[in-house]
Amino acid sequence: MTRAVLVSSSTAPAVASIDVPDPGEGEALVDVAYSSVNYKDGLALARDPGVARTDPLVPGIDVVGTVAALGPGVHDVRIGDRVVLNGAGAGESRHGGWAERAVAPSGSLVVLPDGVSEDFAAAIGTAGFTAALSVLALARFVDPTDGPVLVTGSSGGVGSVAIPLLAGRGYRVTASTGRPANADALRTLGASDVVDRAALADRGRPMQKATWAGAVDSVGGATLANLLASTRWGGAVTACGLAQDVELHTTVLPFILRGVSLLGINSVDAPLDLRRRAWDLLAEELDPALLAGVTRTVSLSEAIAVGPEVVAGRVHGRTIVDVRR
Repeated sequence: MTRAVLVSSSTAPAVASIDVPDPGEGEALVDVAYSSVNYKDGLALARDPGVARTDPLVPGIDVVGTVAALGPGVHDVRIGDRVVLNGAGAGESRHGGWAERAVAPSGSLVVLPDGVSEDFAAAIGTAGFTAALSVLALARFVDPTDGPVLVTGSSGGVGSVAIPLLAGRGYRVTASTGRPANADALRTLGASDVVDRAALADRGRPMQKATWAGAVDSVGGATLANLLASTRWGGAVTACGLAQDVELHTTVLPFILRGVSLLGINSVDAPLDLRRRAWDLLAEELDPALLAGVTRTVSLSEAIAVGPEVVAGRVHGRTIVDVRR
């Protein structure tokens, strides 16, 4: 039996004891050390049908720990490897990381690079992994000399990692936030300027002043439309979230008049080679001390209360879950 947070349609989320099956074909059993609290985890706690696709469900789209056993088949990991899993159905269509043990698809497990501790990997989590994917994509189109780049949702998990990664590469980063009190913390992460998210939140003209060389957006909706309308010629915007709205009301004008590129970021189904590239980037270019300043650790039971706070946008930075507590 394994301690885990269990969510079901018949009972409120709670810490319970569950059976963990042996790993099947192409699967690995992981002794979990840490997970984290993400936006999707908050939705899973509320039994959002777009996230919680099995009943009952253990939340936790991040799994960090050590491979304890392998099922039959070919694997890219070995027993004893320290590994990280981001997405790949964890905490959605299969039990996730809010448990002392988890069965995971071995083809999506990344062996932690040397120098990356398990708690640091959990602090990075899917949010930081998504930020790394966004930076890799943006760098294909936008050079640091092209002009300023904007990071929306900058007080959240994606923004907290995207800002230092971009700044470390020489980009001039502007952070968009709805929390003015976080301005100093965002500058500590590497932002040169901080703007109020309200300036981007309402639907604007289809073409606006060419301001940004590029952007990393985790908000969607009118904010993303405004970013596209205000991006310079040949620039690019990455999209990885829908905190404001899933709908995107825009025109073809930014694409055909300025050659703007909209780059979709999918962290759930990223292939293993891309996962490794993202984690190598994080290991090489993200200063652990920067993230430590915006990270807190909670227990399994405490994570249940944090989830709704993340969904409501009231949590700054990252929250990791020590599943042994």
